[in-house]
Amino acid sequence: MIIASPTWKPRHIPEKYKKPPISPEEKAKQKADSEARWQRARPIFERVRDELMASHYNWYIVIDSDSGDYFLEKDQLTIMQKLRENPHQKLLVTRRLNETGVCGSIL
Repeated sequence: MIIASPTWKPRHIPEKYKKPPISPEEKAKQKADSEARWQRARPIFERVRDELMASHYNWYIVIDSDSGDYFLEKDQLTIMQKLRENPHQKLLVTRRLNETGVCGSIL
């Protein structure tokens, strides 16, 4: 049996890495913005999903809801690299080409 030392302390996080808490109003605004972005991207997703699911099942699709442009990648790491290289730093919608469009699983 391992007993923690009485002098043990959790690792200290430097102040520059600590983020201030987000207010409930800001959380609600972010959620509303995210939902509005998805509502604009949803028709694009629905239009191309069936066509692309046949050849790219379970691939990731990233949609720019403003322009209607999208791109596909097989794995999430490649998607993240492409998003980091995005010079416009827009907020894009990421979904998966399957029956639900969900990128992960809920356990």
